[in-house]
Amino acid sequence: MNLEILKDQPRLLLQAKLKPIQGARFQPTGFPDLGAATFDGPGGAKMLLVESAQSMANRLESVCWDSNANDWVEALKGLPAVLVVDKNKKPLTNSVLEAHRLNSPYILEGKDKSFFELLRKELDITEVGAVDIRKLTAVLLKYDTNALIHGVFLAKKEIAGGRMRLPRALTAFIEAVEVSTVASGGVKNDAVNPSGDTAKGFGNVPFHREEFTGSITAFFNLDLALIRGFGLGTDVETLLIAISLFKIQRFLRNGLRLRTACDLDLDGKLTVQRPEGFTLPSLDELEKGLPAFIAKIFGGKDRFTTVVFEG
Repeated sequence: MNLEILKDQPRLLLQAKLKPIQGARFQPTGFPDLGAATFDGPGGAKMLLVESAQSMANRLESVCWDSNANDWVEALKGLPAVLVVDKNKKPLTNSVLEAHRLNSPYILEGKDKSFFELLRKELDITEVGAVDIRKLTAVLLKYDTNALIHGVFLAKKEIAGGRMRLPRALTAFIEAVEVSTVASGGVKNDAVNPSGDTAKGFGNVPFHREEFTGSITAFFNLDLALIRGFGLGTDVETLLIAISLFKIQRFLRNGLRLRTACDLDLDGKLTVQRPEGFTLPSLDELEKGLPAFIAKIFGGKDRFTTVVFEG
């Protein structure tokens, strides 16, 4: 796993062509009061946002977590994270799967204030004055390494006046170009009482459905300059890059069923746009190399912090 060529580069840019696993139609992400995000691209090309940056962050995280075992997938075991359990010690959620990571209300807003107070102590910064981002990155490395990749905003006034935030180092999105709309629909049939009260779930209910065709591409942007700016040392920088590449390649292998009507497949290979000359390590190389690297940095033992949530 040779990442030497990246040491002075500001960004690592990757892209991958995708296609529906069957047929030609796919269903993009939708937004309240907006629906599908269509727009005019360069030269008037009809374009479509298939998956947003915020959704892709969630998907890149989910392919790294084994929900049955309530643990990282094998290659990432030993990384720090915060687990949330109920009063009977039953798993509820964790900082990897929570949309706001450490800023999850299940971690900071419950009756168990132990971790909240720990953060306050270790991020002891006055409400006035410059925020020391390196102090934040050191704490994230210790308790929630994943947040160094996907960002966090600790929006609590008790913690540095709510100013502790870190942007995403890894940003991803999926777009489609030269799109056409496929309009269809159907009816929810009620054979017993077709004219029943639809507000109560009875009766026949017609519905409209909108899907699309087009050329689909996934884009990935890893901010190498930001990672170096964390000030955590060369080994941690290499680890964060390797984890990011693992996330991307595992998503492209395992995570492309975005919705019921959006089941995609890799169409070719994941390619490097920038920098020239960089050769991507394979998923197999990353899976084999990451455990030893994680053990070197974190000691090869369970690094979970547990919070009890009772509401």
